[in-house]
Amino acid sequence: MAKRFRTVGIIIMVIGLVFAVAGGVAYFKVQDGYGSLQAFSEAQNVTLSYNDDGQLIDRGTTEGADAIMTLLTEDWAYPVVAADLDPNDPLVNSASEYMFQMATIVYHVLHGTQNVTLANDVEYNGETFAAGDYAFEVDGRYWTDFDRRHPIEGVARGQAWSGTAHGLVGELGVGTVTHSTLQMGLALAALFGAVGLTFMLSGFGLIWATREDDMDVTVPDTAEAITGRIPEATA
Repeated sequence: MAKRFRTVGIIIMVIGLVFAVAGGVAYFKVQDGYGSLQAFSEAQNVTLSYNDDGQLIDRGTTEGADAIMTLLTEDWAYPVVAADLDPNDPLVNSASEYMFQMATIVYHVLHGTQNVTLANDVEYNGETFAAGDYAFEVDGRYWTDFDRRHPIEGVARGQAWSGTAHGLVGELGVGTVTHSTLQMGLALAALFGAVGLTFMLSGFGLIWATREDDMDVTVPDTAEAITGRIPEATA
């Protein structure tokens, strides 16, 4: 029986070793991903701005940064990791930093003013818009919130939500997803390693326990020890 337990223990240890190796491979792959993301971030050289007190600022004020953070955490319900916003490392290279930078771009688009010029008088829905210059407030409108057929609003939509704005938002979104995926990969590598270590310790413990049992077994040498009786005397 002890031999069978030892065999099972060896099998469990081998399974644990497989998990441990998988965890190690996953860990090194994740580190390669982190290195690539860091190199990409350094090449772009996009940084967040902080004041002398280590507070986030936008266009020189903490109020601007606070408004952007409100957009990010309340309107978008994004769980910002405060530790990622490090004034000693302003380079945008983490998920929270990528999202804050994305929110910065979107915030200024949403609260911007677009100048639209009509070369001729235009009538739309019974209203006439005379030729001239108009200042159109975006007023929190996203791309789908505009009336694209409106002679002023439709033009303002293309100016506010330009290809550049969409491209930057998309690029920052890729950075966010990449960093989040790498964090998940790191957690998975740790899980594989923990499972592997657990299996290996369990298998080793099973082998060790059965060896101890073998050492405690004594083999009876006499009939008295076997039967518990003293043999009857012979005549």
